[in-house]
Amino acid sequence: MTQPANPPQDWIARWQRVARRIRVPLGFVTAALYLFELWRRAPQPAAVAWSLALVLPGLWLRGYAAGYVKKNRELTQTGPYAYTRNPLYLGSMLIAAGFAVALLSWPVALVLALGFGVIYVPVIASEERFLRSAFSGFDQYCQQVPRLIPRLTPARNPGEQSAPGTFSFSLYLRHREYNASIGAALLYLSLLLLRPSLAALVRGLH
Repeated sequence: MTQPANPPQDWIARWQRVARRIRVPLGFVTAALYLFELWRRAPQPAAVAWSLALVLPGLWLRGYAAGYVKKNRELTQTGPYAYTRNPLYLGSMLIAAGFAVALLSWPVALVLALGFGVIYVPVIASEERFLRSAFSGFDQYCQQVPRLIPRLTPARNPGEQSAPGTFSFSLYLRHREYNASIGAALLYLSLLLLRPSLAALVRGLH
């Protein structure tokens, strides 16, 4: 009796393979474009200031979510996870959008949007597949909480225990979410200092 052929990979698996291959090259392209746009014109102080309206909430949301999520151990439904199923990714998107605003660069914004679409869509789909198989209440959670755009009021889980969960600073440290704040600070320093430093270097070479 002949064995049936292996079923073809579904779109999630195929897309993940593509995403893994292009993630690093796309990161280099984004960094190169960022440096080019920064060299092409000086950041405007007003744009840099307005960017904080996106970057700071993004950092706060990522840090807040990191203090609640217990990856692969339980289905987190409290804190920011009562408003959106993916607060970490939403925070990253706000941070990226903020730095596009700081540069006033449509090319950077388009490349970032492309990167998030290519990388995060299969990641979110894969994570949801795992959560659906690991936790019986995931489908009910999906019915109450949006995938990305947050709802206005926290969802109430009928099966929720009396202790709704609280922010854990130890979880925040364990997930090393402080690295996002360090990275954002370095990017702002580059906005303020990198262009003058490169200009001084070029003048020195001439």
